[in-house]
Order: sequence, then structure tokens, then C-alpha cells
Amino acid sequence: MAATTIGVLALQGAFTAHSTSFREVGLKVREIRRVADLEGLGGLMIPGGESTTLLNLMGDEPWFEALRRFHDEGGVVAGTCAGAILLSREVRPRQPSLALLDAIIERNAYGRQVDSFEAAVEAPALGGPVDGVFIRAPRFHALWPEVEVVGRLRGEPVLVRQGRVIAATFHPELTEGLAFHRYVGELTRKTKGARPAPRRPAKRPPQPTP
Repeated sequence: MAATTIGVLALQGAFTAHSTSFREVGLKVREIRRVADLEGLGGLMIPGGESTTLLNLMGDEPWFEALRRFHDEGGVVAGTCAGAILLSREVRPRQPSLALLDAIIERNAYGRQVDSFEAAVEAPALGGPVDGVFIRAPRFHALWPEVEVVGRLRGEPVLVRQGRVIAATFHPELTEGLAFHRYVGELTRKTKGARPAPRRPAKRPPQPTP
């Protein structure tokens, strides 16, 4: 069986580190710089970086339309840090987003660059604690009930999943651990070729995070 190919959006941010980690867990990797590069992928990683810069870089092609279509047609979409911001339904302070994840997220919620830190994230679904690097990290303020919490830091959600969407507020690619990339890879392999379930608008109100 051919290896599953996952894309890593390579417009800015730590995309090289993500590519290396995915290769180490046995996936073929394609670095994505144009909308046309999405063709044939099983999943896509949107790396961390600066969300406003990323939005500016995406202005030359119809990225939002293409990424939503990619997800709707069955692709897995994951994001770390700035990627999690881009995926969330509502961003504070307000900025455009893909709205594929039913979450309210705040940018730079832990403070400035000097307030960055590394900590263990409790993630039983990934086999136990995973190391996470939090750099000007965002914070989930509220999650709709359809969103599953996969990892917590001191009780607070920092890694979540909703169907084929995975979002982490930290940088797992800047550590030696591979549990996060293995988790994304397994979901990508599992859903590749499967008939996608339709995305339904959330009906119940969001729940504030701890």
C-alpha cells in the first residue's frame, strides 16, 4: 500500500520541523506553497508562526476556499499555534479564520515572546504526557460541545479535535517527541479514501474553558 501523503503549509513558520517529524513517523510529506499543491493529499498541517502574517501571505490565492473544500472532501486539517487560530470559528482580537473548529480562541494569550515556556501536556489519547513549547501562544476561551479535548495543561484545553480537525495551541514540532505527529498521521491514514461525514453547524452554545 502506498504511503499516505500529508502536506505542510510552507508559507511561513516552523514548517520544516513539521515535515521532519511526519517523515519520522512514516508519512510522505509535500510542502505546500500553492493551492494546486493540495491535490492528492490525505491531510494538511498548518504550522505555527504569526497568524496575521500568514493571512497576508495567503492573499494572493483563494486559500480559504481551497482549504474549506479540502476539508469538506475528506481531508484532515491540523494546526499548531497560529494554525489553531486560523482554524477556529472566532478569533480575539477579531481577524478572519477558516471556522472549521467550533472554538473561540484568543491570540497571544500567555503574553509576549519573553513569556514563552515549555511544559508537559497531559494527553492520554497520545499515550501519556507530551512536551509542548508555548511561544506567544493562543488560548481557547470556549469550546462547543462537539469539540473533544485531547490534551490539557494544568486542566486547561490546549489540544482539541473535532472530526477531521485537530488544533494545538503549542508547538510539538519543536520537541523531540513524535506522539502528536503520529496521532495526526494515524487519523490521516484512517480517513484517507473514506466517505466524509457532512459538517453540521453546532446547535448548542459554547462552553467556557476552565
